[in-house]
Amino acid sequence: MTDPRRTLAPPLVLTMISLGAFVTALDQTVVVTALPSVMLDLKVPFSELDRASWIITAYLLGYTVAMPLIGRMGDVYGYARVYQAGLVVFAVGTSLVAVSSSLEWMVGARVVQAIGGGATVPIGLAIASTSLPERQRGMALGIVIAAAEAGSMLGPAYGGAIIEFLDWRWIFWLNVPQSAALFLALLWLPNAPNREGRVDYLGGALLVATLFVMSMALSREGLFTLSSPTPFMIGALGLVLVGLLVIVERRTWQPLLSSFLFRSRVFLAANLTQVLEGVALIIAMVTVPLMADTVMRKEPLTGAMWLLRMTAAIPLGAIVGGKLLGTIGVRPVAILGLGMSAVGLFLVSTWDLKGAEPWLTLHLVIAGLGFGLNNTPIMTRALSVAGDAYRGTAVSLVVVARMMGMTLGLAALAAWGVENFQALTAGLELPLPQMGEAAAEVEARMTEYNARLNAAGLSLFHNFFRAAGAVALLAILPALAMGSGKRERQGN
Repeated sequence: MTDPRRTLAPPLVLTMISLGAFVTALDQTVVVTALPSVMLDLKVPFSELDRASWIITAYLLGYTVAMPLIGRMGDVYGYARVYQAGLVVFAVGTSLVAVSSSLEWMVGARVVQAIGGGATVPIGLAIASTSLPERQRGMALGIVIAAAEAGSMLGPAYGGAIIEFLDWRWIFWLNVPQSAALFLALLWLPNAPNREGRVDYLGGALLVATLFVMSMALSREGLFTLSSPTPFMIGALGLVLVGLLVIVERRTWQPLLSSFLFRSRVFLAANLTQVLEGVALIIAMVTVPLMADTVMRKEPLTGAMWLLRMTAAIPLGAIVGGKLLGTIGVRPVAILGLGMSAVGLFLVSTWDLKGAEPWLTLHLVIAGLGFGLNNTPIMTRALSVAGDAYRGTAVSLVVVARMMGMTLGLAALAAWGVENFQALTAGLELPLPQMGEAAAEVEARMTEYNARLNAAGLSLFHNFFRAAGAVALLAILPALAMGSGKRERQGN
């Protein structure tokens, strides 16, 4: 049990919870570069890549769907203790991944690992908001958010570096001593449980099931192409679970989804802003390397490095956003961030096939800084509404909103991309050689065909970036409802 008399200096607290958020976020994407080695070791043929992709998907789902329940447990049992418990679960899960002997084993272990890792962000943000003075709160939240963003961003590079020198299993074994060190350090952090609070486990289980089912429905491109009834059937089941969840929560004392959160204009606005930002972000993250690798004829590493220009600016933007909160207020920072994201994405939509520097880097950095700037005000407003009783719950719901937005955006991108490309290439036929036609004529027609195909592809990617920029601008509308005070007031 954590000794309530023990304490740590606020900078040390912030360092520890930021490291925890960084390490667990790292594992969201760390297996991307290690996936070929994992598949070879577990004897999964590359023809079954769709099955192997569950190694990544399982972590993202586990990381997201359990987060609200874990956040509420922190509100009730104390943030320090729940953070420690999360580290234990994360260490157990990562050990199970490291000894995986089959794909099914590894996917299950990744879910366990993700549930523990999912505790670090909402609980870490709650600890930051309670451990530091109010005047430093925005900056503290920005640092924790930046650490989580940096972990997700650097995951592929970290995984690639390890498998360059060691077996892929060491990616996960190295998590164990890191988790143990953080666990021991947190013994000196006071734990303040809410003796009058309770955890709504039934509501939590229903919410986990609801989020899982809705994620499955939103992730299918058939939702937009109307090519399959499957997403609608899954979505219908999700709506049934939503109705059941509402009934249960209305009859529960201290429900997981407290009604005062959803009666708050500020809280709803923060979540809607986060959903829309998630849509815009995932479209940009997918399109940048895809455009580089296809119509611009760049090496895969080049596309990855272009994306890094944007994603590396997100943590920096989160820190700057936290610093600006006390100076210009929440709403101006959010609008500035969303405006910068939109401007950056619209600028990217003007690229030609050459992608000349320094404009390429400048445009991507502008978009990345904008995405980062907006994160801190959203979290700050959600926390201002929640108060002491529901801090962890509120933060976790905002994180879930972003992940749902990214899921929705990815499905929309896949569906719209196919339809849009077909429209752009309508009437464009492969120039097959005609009898008696000279080789030079065939080559000329093929050159023209490839040029028109590239032009159609470039136009498609430009449309993607314009759509993402438009969604970022649309997010300004709910952001306007988040309030503009320089000081956060309870119940806003």
